[in-house]
Amino acid sequence: MADTLSIFFVGDIVGDPGIEMVNTFLPSLIKKYDADFVIANAENSHEGFGTNRHIIKNLLELGVSVMTGGNHSFAKWKVFDYMREHDHILRPLNYPKGNSGLGFSVFPVPNKEHLKVGVLNLQGRTFMNDIDDPFSAAEWALEKIKEETDIIFVDFHAEASAEKQAMGWHIDGNASVMVGTHTHVQTNDARILPQGTGYLTDAGMTGSFNSVIGMDKKVAIKRFTTGVHQKYQSAKGDNQLCGVFTKIDVESGKCVHIEPVTYPGLENSK
Repeated sequence: MADTLSIFFVGDIVGDPGIEMVNTFLPSLIKKYDADFVIANAENSHEGFGTNRHIIKNLLELGVSVMTGGNHSFAKWKVFDYMREHDHILRPLNYPKGNSGLGFSVFPVPNKEHLKVGVLNLQGRTFMNDIDDPFSAAEWALEKIKEETDIIFVDFHAEASAEKQAMGWHIDGNASVMVGTHTHVQTNDARILPQGTGYLTDAGMTGSFNSVIGMDKKVAIKRFTTGVHQKYQSAKGDNQLCGVFTKIDVESGKCVHIEPVTYPGLENSK
């Protein structure tokens, strides 16, 4: 049987409810799935926008090796210096040059340090900030990462499902896994593309499902009914941890298993 590497990815952690879920359940889920390497999207972890040093430290202590970001990566300026100094907190690569942080890096696998995992963070442009082209950025970064490892995980933070699907096809065979983030709603299309890239349009969010994508329902409804921006308020209740579990063939770097995870599960929602 071919040797495999297990990667567990935690979907967008949203505010205190999301932090509560990872603190309470992530260690047991890592054990349950026998995960060798853990990635978490943390761009919404501090009050729903951005992250901070305390949260990063907390996630590292829980067993997360690298945190990815998105359009809120730069929401909290106090974390900028930390982003410049460490590669375990990524932001989308295709932001213009001069911004803090890195868009990709290569990491040793805990307890399997002969293996390395490349993690690439990208952001889409459809219905989002008009930043640099993520497709050409992906080509460049994947070529660089492959100088060190063929095991590559891509977090593509994008609004449009079509753009995520296009990226999946674009990098099929050159990345082990591509998982979409940002919409906070987990999709039901996990599959392995023809050239061996595991794909899921969106991993979903980790936080309150008694909400509108993590936001207090009343505030969100008022935002839509009035057409006027409302101050973000995190929701509370019916907390879920969403993510993705994957297995990668160590020799080929191809995905052999991809499985969406929702814990404790919508059937337990109240």
